[in-house]
Amino acid sequence: MSHALNGDADKDQVDDLCKKAFVLAIKDALNVVSGKWKLAIVCTLLSGPKGFAEMERLLDAITPRMLSRELRELEVNGVIARENEVVSAPRFRKYALTPSGRKLEAVIFAFATWGQEHRAVSTGDLTAPSNSHSEKNAV
Repeated sequence: MSHALNGDADKDQVDDLCKKAFVLAIKDALNVVSGKWKLAIVCTLLSGPKGFAEMERLLDAITPRMLSRELRELEVNGVIARENEVVSAPRFRKYALTPSGRKLEAVIFAFATWGQEHRAVSTGDLTAPSNSHSEKNAV
């Protein structure tokens, strides 16, 4: 059954539902990418599929156990997918971003830009670069 808006009370109810849906969407997104390593892992995969050892090397301080756990969670949440390659005798597992994971690229760069600007303001270092889009090429 559909309802037409009947004045301010209905508009307030619709606004309230929109706010709740917005907050729920943010919570859903944070549940997928929260933690110290998940966005860093996604960032390493922006330039293409990587093997476990390569990601471990790129993410210098991460332990193999933590990397394995984070990769598993990202895979369960549909952000990354495993690709199996046959190279000589052993099989090497590579990880790649899914289409959903690839959509995080804009979020990551916006987040990095905000982080640089926030650091500059909070530390008083107003000489810090305010636009990190040039870093996109470094990924």
